[in-house]
Amino acid sequence: MAMMAKMRSLAPTFIIGVGVIFVLFMVISDSNIMEVFGLRTSNVVGSINGEKVSYPDFNKAMETERENLKQQNGKDVSDEENDQFRDQVWDALVSQTLIKQQIKKLGITVSDQEIRDIILGNNPPDFLKKEFIDSTGKFNRQLYLNALYDPRNSQPLIQAEEYVRQSVLNQKLQSMLFASVNISEGELRNKFIEQNTKINEQYVRLSLDQFPEAGIKVSNEDIKNYYDKHLDQFEIKAQRKLKYVLFAAVPSGEDSANIRMNLENIISQSKNDTTSFKTLVETFSSLPYSKDTLAISSLPTMGADQIMNAVPGSIIGPFASPQGYKLYHVLGVVSSGEPVIRASHILINQFGDDAKNSEWAMKVYKELQNGADFAATAKKYSKDPSSAANGGDLGWFGKGRMVPEFEKAAFAGKIGVVQKPIKTNYGYHIIKVIGISNKKYVIEQIVSAIKASASTKDQILNNAKDFSYIANKDDFTKEAKLMNYKISETSPFVKGIYPYIPGIGISQNVMDFAFDNSLNAISDAIRTQGGFVVIQVSGIIKAGAKPLTDVKEQVRGFVLREKRFELAKKETENIKSKINGDLSKVSAVDQRVTVNQTGDFNPSGQIPGIGVDYTVTAKSLTLPLNTLSEPVKGNSGYYLIKVLSRTPFDASAYSAQRNSIRDNILQQKRSMFFSEWMAKMKQDADIVDNRTQFFGQ
Repeated sequence: MAMMAKMRSLAPTFIIGVGVIFVLFMVISDSNIMEVFGLRTSNVVGSINGEKVSYPDFNKAMETERENLKQQNGKDVSDEENDQFRDQVWDALVSQTLIKQQIKKLGITVSDQEIRDIILGNNPPDFLKKEFIDSTGKFNRQLYLNALYDPRNSQPLIQAEEYVRQSVLNQKLQSMLFASVNISEGELRNKFIEQNTKINEQYVRLSLDQFPEAGIKVSNEDIKNYYDKHLDQFEIKAQRKLKYVLFAAVPSGEDSANIRMNLENIISQSKNDTTSFKTLVETFSSLPYSKDTLAISSLPTMGADQIMNAVPGSIIGPFASPQGYKLYHVLGVVSSGEPVIRASHILINQFGDDAKNSEWAMKVYKELQNGADFAATAKKYSKDPSSAANGGDLGWFGKGRMVPEFEKAAFAGKIGVVQKPIKTNYGYHIIKVIGISNKKYVIEQIVSAIKASASTKDQILNNAKDFSYIANKDDFTKEAKLMNYKISETSPFVKGIYPYIPGIGISQNVMDFAFDNSLNAISDAIRTQGGFVVIQVSGIIKAGAKPLTDVKEQVRGFVLREKRFELAKKETENIKSKINGDLSKVSAVDQRVTVNQTGDFNPSGQIPGIGVDYTVTAKSLTLPLNTLSEPVKGNSGYYLIKVLSRTPFDASAYSAQRNSIRDNILQQKRSMFFSEWMAKMKQDADIVDNRTQFFGQ
């Protein structure tokens, strides 16, 4: 039985295709490909080139991947991640189906004999072999064969055979795809040289900055000629603009109150319950259990006094925090050599003049000395809005949190004493220390994230649907204003494989609506990662070249740059003709130019004083030593270069590194080729996505 359990544990769910790009194939027990994708016409979630994906099978794919993630991370997919997770599974399923279709189209097959040869061969696949490695690290072949021939393992063996079959199919497809991916000897040598060469050179540069635009004339004819010759620079793809109203899926006041009430109930129940706080954390907390020793500065300011005065064993809270409401179980108190303080301050910097700010700070200080209430004065005068609303209270903080001048004064202050104004880069501060602590608190905590409830989400969706209905009946902008909804507008965007919409985020449904509908069309409520949107197509930009009238100033800038390069080249040629290869004579010919030396640099990185400039680097790699170059056009001007030293080519080192360099380049090329191939497959495929009918908009 133990052997059978071992074999069953080998049953796979996903096979990784090329590296870790994405999952290639999913093994679905008791189903063949046609049953999964082609026979059912009801409950169809979508289709890929006519192959249908049913709701049950898509759901099964999601559950399988969900379990995989649990095993990898120990965490389930959260509610907030559900939409993104669903999109990822769909994208993987599309990729898998397209690959299977290509395997079939190309006539790639794997015989049963090939499968047997692999499983029964001298070096079986690692996923099978690893279960039969003994304590010495050796593969126990006899034990492995016994397991294979055990009738009780017939079902796991069938699944293992399917795994191997899909792996081999994938390998054969890869071989066909990558047959055209080659690496020349020149590429290998160049990469070796880039990685192993040090260059030291001198150079002079005539930069474009030395040729002001003001002295250069650009005619309309120059602009027209450049535009006609470089028309491809001004081509644009089809684009859309959208107006939209976002109905954010944010928690309601009732949701927040319910979370708080639930935590209060936990406190009440714990008084009459022997359940450990750790168990409560594991049951109710959105964060995993931990026992922490924290300074009071790491705990909520509003609950600090309660926590400091708590008896060990007390449960304190709930308190609001950025992560949600928190309950703290105080286990104990320990001494700390790192004191923290709580302080309030009033910031004076409202006059834009240091003397006036200083004078006003002293005036406020005197008011406080004469009995003015610090909190009321902070609300009245302080220019630190975040603390002024709290009467100047900054909460608890330790050293390293504030600017040095403020920290020094605060930590030297006495509790309750208002200090004279001190100056920092922010202005003048009047500080009052409220408390000092040199203790830390051993705590456990329950964190309950405040999320929009199902009823809240339903109400948000209903609001979006109501607005869509009314806007379609009347006017999008008018109705949004009447209902006090904020209208936003995207910048123009293109349709691509990656469906990102400015301001809205990733949404294939929004992308599809934008490009499938006419100007002013209004959508239904569409689910997004942030809630729901109702969109209106507010702009349609057709593909083609921008007219010259729209890009004239842009073209003028290009022409100016070309003319400045021409001037720089001419001056560089003039300098070279007069110095006879001796760079030390440059300043005598042109005082604007100085000779620079790089020191040693690697051609795969930046050139000291120049930066990344591939043209200059290429010349530096090929120029004969101590020979002055012809003018070299760089990114920002023209150069004269003289290479003083360059690491000679080491044939022995190249021979030793050649294979590893080849493997790295080949892997990069294959990965890029496969990504581009898959993107093209998806672009050309007939993909129907009906998931919104099953999972909401």
